[in-house]
Amino acid sequence: MKRWGLLCGVILLATVAASAQEAPKAEVFAGYSYMHVSDQGQGANLNGGSASVSFDPNSWLGIVADFGGYHGGANGINGDVYTYMFGPKVTYRENEKITPFVQGLFGGAHVSAGSAFGSANAFSMALGGGVDWNATQHLGVRLVQAEYLLTKFNDGANNRQNNARISAGVVFRW
Repeated sequence: MKRWGLLCGVILLATVAASAQEAPKAEVFAGYSYMHVSDQGQGANLNGGSASVSFDPNSWLGIVADFGGYHGGANGINGDVYTYMFGPKVTYRENEKITPFVQGLFGGAHVSAGSAFGSANAFSMALGGGVDWNATQHLGVRLVQAEYLLTKFNDGANNRQNNARISAGVVFRW
């Protein structure tokens, strides 16, 4: 009977230790985001925020929904850009304190620049990655998330904008 109790105790301890090291099933990020927009030699700096939700079927793969809103302008023209993208994220979770990741997101973008310029919708794509510092098992700080952000607003020969997006903020994990 003592052996049976000892075996149950060892199994219980092993289960608790394994669950403590288990990868999260979901992550929510919210933070500040900077976007540099570049179109036909003209550039503009926009400030705003971004948020994402990641559902993680295993320890290294996540499915991300990412949303961002930015405001700013150049040459006396101010506008707003909104992005909504979805795609895979690959995460390296071998280190308890630092979690690097890469992701590829695809979706859309909406720009509006007042009544004089109107608004438009376009394809968008973001390729990049970042690093999270894990303060606790459920709370982290996204030190940096840097991405190349492609948008296709123009219909002409040069119908793409090569942009950059940098974000930082808080990550909640379950």
